[in-house]
Amino acid sequence: MPAVTTDRLLELPRVPVPDPQVATPRKVRSITSAPQGFEGEGFPVYRAFAGVSKQTLDPFIHMDQMGEVEYAAGEPKGTPWHPHRGFETVTYIIDGTFVHQDSHGGGGVITDGDTQWMTAGSGLLHIETPPESLVMSGGLFHGIQLWVNLPAANKWNPPHYQSIEGPQATLLTTPDGGALIRVVAGDVGEHRGPGSTFTPITMLHATLSPGASMTLPWNPAYNALAYSLSGRGTVGADSRPFDAHHLTVFGAGDTITIAATDRPDSRTPNFDVLLLGGQPIREPVFAYGPFVMNTQAEVVQAFEDYKKGKLGVIPADPIPHIGA
Repeated sequence: MPAVTTDRLLELPRVPVPDPQVATPRKVRSITSAPQGFEGEGFPVYRAFAGVSKQTLDPFIHMDQMGEVEYAAGEPKGTPWHPHRGFETVTYIIDGTFVHQDSHGGGGVITDGDTQWMTAGSGLLHIETPPESLVMSGGLFHGIQLWVNLPAANKWNPPHYQSIEGPQATLLTTPDGGALIRVVAGDVGEHRGPGSTFTPITMLHATLSPGASMTLPWNPAYNALAYSLSGRGTVGADSRPFDAHHLTVFGAGDTITIAATDRPDSRTPNFDVLLLGGQPIREPVFAYGPFVMNTQAEVVQAFEDYKKGKLGVIPADPIPHIGA
């Protein structure tokens, strides 16, 4: 169960119901299945955007679903110090704990519904690692890391960091109380999430009860993506099957529809979905390793700058690195 929840669902603000006489439902363009892989020093991920073109994802670049995994003692792993330039990383921890730090002074503990929003900009060094307590005890870990592109004119901005604690997320429900919606960034109707994003986006996490459905207003200037974290349901007005670790790409329009099946899978009673939308940047993208730039030459320069120490240095008091 996601860490951020409530037992006062019916007291939450309701998402406005789009007028079917004027709304244009977004049709499903594609549904793809995320392959499994490993990140950092060995933690399991699902590559959510695999097989989807950069043009379709714009302004998003990359997304991993980290876990969901129940670690035994000694199993949790993180990433070593690594560089970034040219984009924003968004780390949303649904359950569990990570510790993070960057060479620009940002960092801290991110746990149970928190979001760490890091604008790498002109460049920095970064580390994410499980705390020693989690390594010793083991436990549940589940999260998302999303990469959001920056326009060419802003890839050289100074690095910036913001921490969004789980309770700060805007909580909404549907008219019948069948879904809990956590708005991390952007707008849903008149309701806005706490995230301050450089590239305009909307990011929300919805938990639908068995048999529940929701139709949400969606900015027609944004693209629209839905990723199933766990459970089983349908997507679109024509109720296309939508299972765990699937990514749906929607076409044009101003509403999106998601529904949970009456009979969820045996592992979870609910249907958890991450919804993303962003204003396309429509610029050339050359992404390689930890850098997202506009040209190959800029990525080569980023690697050279990293080797020369121009992207920052590891702080004098670094957090302990727990890896393989």
